[in-house]
Amino acid sequence: MKRLSDQQTKVLFEKLSKYIGTNVKLLIDRTDGTYCFREMKSRVYYMSEKILKLSETVPKEHMVSVGTCFGKFTKGNKFILHITALAYLAPYAQYKIWLKPAAEQQFLYGNNVAKSGMGRITENTPVYQGVIVMSMNDVPLGFGVAAKSTNDCKLADPLVTVCFHQADIGEYIRSEDNLI
Repeated sequence: MKRLSDQQTKVLFEKLSKYIGTNVKLLIDRTDGTYCFREMKSRVYYMSEKILKLSETVPKEHMVSVGTCFGKFTKGNKFILHITALAYLAPYAQYKIWLKPAAEQQFLYGNNVAKSGMGRITENTPVYQGVIVMSMNDVPLGFGVAAKSTNDCKLADPLVTVCFHQADIGEYIRSEDNLI
């Protein structure tokens, strides 16, 4: 487990701020202790410093993962957010889209969200803003990017895409080998 370089930290925090804005600092300084991000095999893990200290006793060749995998860096040094980060991002999200029950299954199969499937949207959501996709019962289903602003959604045709799919909880089944 190695520390993220300054460039990697910047890229990671820029990606996280697309979804949770200035609440990124709340991920690090929590009431239950200090948390950190570490890299292993181009994957970024989120863990408490207590767990980090305990993991240092395990040899690198025997370690599979420690903490929660937030995503991975590509060869071009871009960061791809994994669905495993959803539980940590959803409480701090600034912008959310709620889906009607009929549209949930389509989103969980990896499809974009049409206006006809959208139940609600957070006020003042800008275009191309990262959003957390929720069910009408406030269960986080995944995350995406807003294709239309809140004002554009009100005037849009029912078949127009309002949210581009990024990741969903169905990936636990579809991509279980690639998540760790």
